[in-house]
Amino acid sequence: MSRGRIVHWMLEELGVPYDVEWVDFGPRMKVKSYTSINPMGKVPALKHGNGIVTETAAILTYLADTFADKGLIPATGTSERAAFYRWMFFIAGPLEAATTNAFLKLEAPELTPLGTPVKGFLGYGSLDLTLNTLENHLNTNPYLCGEQFTAADIYLASHLAFGIGYTKAYPQRDTFKAYLERLNQRPAKLRAEAL
Repeated sequence: MSRGRIVHWMLEELGVPYDVEWVDFGPRMKVKSYTSINPMGKVPALKHGNGIVTETAAILTYLADTFADKGLIPATGTSERAAFYRWMFFIAGPLEAATTNAFLKLEAPELTPLGTPVKGFLGYGSLDLTLNTLENHLNTNPYLCGEQFTAADIYLASHLAFGIGYTKAYPQRDTFKAYLERLNQRPAKLRAEAL
């Protein structure tokens, strides 16, 4: 149930050779040999050549860009590429924070210590605003970047499945259900799940 599954899906979509090193949750993730790779002691982490990339959104973007010929990132300088960055950061920021707070049942006060409205202070505003933003976009686009399936869709589908199916942080919406049904049938997704 780690975010490493998201990277597996991405690697299967790319169809490039890769090796997996499984790291058990708990103390093994905190030993020096692993924290030298990811000081946070978390997975996933990617080593490619001499470079190391951590953080799921960064790994997905790095892989999509490195293997751009595979078509999982829109062309540079296009409005679709702009959408790719927008949604990658939206998922890593507002969606992640809103989902986590909903799952943990963290209630924000109405005002910050500065006396300003909390909804304006929080990057996501509210869970409903975050989910409505996604839903409205997906109601008029088959994928986050329009007609092209990208690494951002891998990231979003994984987040939605986690927030709806696993943590039940928020209820299913018809738009999300249809989106997940399509993406969960991708051959690369099915191969990644079989690992």
